[in-house]
Amino acid sequence: MNDAAQKFVTQEIVVDEVLPHAAETIWKALTTGELMSRWMMTPTGFEPIKGNRFTFQTTPAGAWDGVIRCQVLEVIPNERFVYAWKGGDEGNVGYGSRLDTVVTWVLSRVENGTRLHLVHSGFVTPTNDTAFKNMSDGWKKIVPRIGAFIDGQD
Repeated sequence: MNDAAQKFVTQEIVVDEVLPHAAETIWKALTTGELMSRWMMTPTGFEPIKGNRFTFQTTPAGAWDGVIRCQVLEVIPNERFVYAWKGGDEGNVGYGSRLDTVVTWVLSRVENGTRLHLVHSGFVTPTNDTAFKNMSDGWKKIVPRIGAFIDGQD
């Protein structure tokens, strides 16, 4: 196999929304386990502390147990939250294939609320094409609705 054949192409999901909430309110939704469970999945062992490891449980597939293993990589309160998102199994094709990605949330104050910028990066083509499509659809539906899950929290 030549060097060109060994190179991986990666894709990223980008979602950018302005929400009519204070950055502190959006931050709570992103970094409080009980609130996360309202708009995403219930985390186990979650704390927004750099180095903390936590998991999410989703539907298992093939050799994959459905556990998404995460580790907090960066925490800047009310501004930036980054964590590793790993799951799947090398033996799976399509849903449940090996996934080693990073989720980055950036909050910026704007006149009418907070700009919430999500980048979920590291999807390897073609191995992670199914995850990329499914998660692209999911993030694009969920991110604009985060405000609906926290209304009244301001």
